Amino acid sequence: MGRAFEVRKNAMAKTGAAKTKVYSKFGKEIYIAAKSGEPNPDMNISLRRIIEKAKAAQVPSEIIKRAIDKAKGNDDTQYNEVRYEGFSSGAATIIVECLSDNVNRTYADVRNAFNKSSGKLGVMGSVIHTYDHVGLLQVNYNDEEKALEALIEADVDVIDLEMVNDELSVSVVPTDLYKAKEALSAFVDAEFSVFETTFIAQESVTLEGDDLVHFNKLLGMLEALDDVSDVYHNVNL
Repeated sequence: MGRAFEVRKNAMAKTGAAKTKVYSKFGKEIYIAAKSGEPNPDMNISLRRIIEKAKAAQVPSEIIKRAIDKAKGNDDTQYNEVRYEGFSSGAATIIVECLSDNVNRTYADVRNAFNKSSGKLGVMGSVIHTYDHVGLLQVNYNDEEKALEALIEADVDVIDLEMVNDELSVSVVPTDLYKAKEALSAFVDAEFSVFETTFIAQESVTLEGDDLVHFNKLLGMLEALDDVSDVYHNVNL
């Protein structure tokens, strides 16, 4: 491990979002989980896991509580998870994940963003096959050998494990994300700074000139859309 993942890690670029964007995303996800099951994290494993992710992303407790309280009420808003794939200038590829209460509106908005920035919205599957879907954890801990041993003993399918910015970074298959967190939490006394599933581009590109201008315009338009929760791409920034 190490070198192969380093190539993918360098190619990974998930656009940063404003705090309000992050709060909105997790507010919707928590609402969905609480509405579809018991609005109590002790009795709803899906809700509990989303709350864990929200806390790792530093979402305030009042945002979490507000979403759960909303689900307990008479609100009947229905959110759908939708994903779009597309292309920008200079061989740039983009994956856009959304949580929408109006899929027709969301599709029109995302398509408009691509069209107005010299991009092209692709069909389902046109881009995603060039990305790896992984679970990522990062925590302040430096004993790689002990961490790897614990993960293996817990039967976690580890893709890679290495030190990144003085923290332990672990990549696992998405279905083992929570299993990995439990295994590490048994002896790591620190909060996880990264705890999420993500898409990592298998190859990256570097843009210049008009290609970079068009790409940045597209990112800006996508991030301005309320329905967009995550954007992944293969561009070195």
